[in-house]
Amino acid sequence: MTKYKIYKFPQSRIATIDVCEIGKQKHHVTGLIELDISKSREKIRDYNRNNSNKISFTAWIIYVISHTISQYETASSYLNGRNKLIIFEDINVSVIVEKDLNGQKVPIPLLIEKANEISIETIAMLINDAKDKPLTNNDIVLQKKADRLEKIYYFLPGFMRRYFWKYLLRHPKLAYTKMGNVAITSIGMMGQVKGWFIPISIHPICFGLSSIIKKPTVVDDRIEIREILNMSILLDHDVIDGAQMARFINKLSKNIENGLNL
Repeated sequence: MTKYKIYKFPQSRIATIDVCEIGKQKHHVTGLIELDISKSREKIRDYNRNNSNKISFTAWIIYVISHTISQYETASSYLNGRNKLIIFEDINVSVIVEKDLNGQKVPIPLLIEKANEISIETIAMLINDAKDKPLTNNDIVLQKKADRLEKIYYFLPGFMRRYFWKYLLRHPKLAYTKMGNVAITSIGMMGQVKGWFIPISIHPICFGLSSIIKKPTVVDDRIEIREILNMSILLDHDVIDGAQMARFINKLSKNIENGLNL
């Protein structure tokens, strides 16, 4: 008989499985875009050469996304009942931070609150602090102490755990408090990936960032080697229509490629 190993994965992984199951029921429209970030990356390198408080590309992209969404507020709104939207003034962003738990790499959400109001430097600091924070089996979201119900969550049968997420989405104020209104996940932070990946999310809007790659691109009728970011965007068609999606994506692309506020 072939030899094999059995590993018990962390409890936090259970929440990921449940979110994927509920996320498949969302009415997300997916956009796949290519962004020339050569200018922005050079500005970040210049900034880090001249400042002691370093910033990362990921921190800056969170900043840009948050500021752009604040101009297109329905993109991050929740469906409230059958025919109403609830729009939160602040952009709270859930990002994935890879943590070590018992020798295994585990993706854990970090909630960055009021990302549209804080600086790039502050966002970078929050991400770095989260990476250094010890992780326990009871963590669902970093920087938020698990309450009694969240600790019980892992021991519930699957249908009850998934009911928790359905209940959460039917109560937007609670959902916003627990998980924010924007999700960003970056495989590019964890390895070299060419092409796009499409995440599954229960957020109104979600971004999937692939690796930054160099490829030939036409610039001013010349072929140049540029730094390109492949990004996927999931937008909830229940809260935003196609025309608004197109305007939002166009504005976001310009802000990223022009190096907003760098």
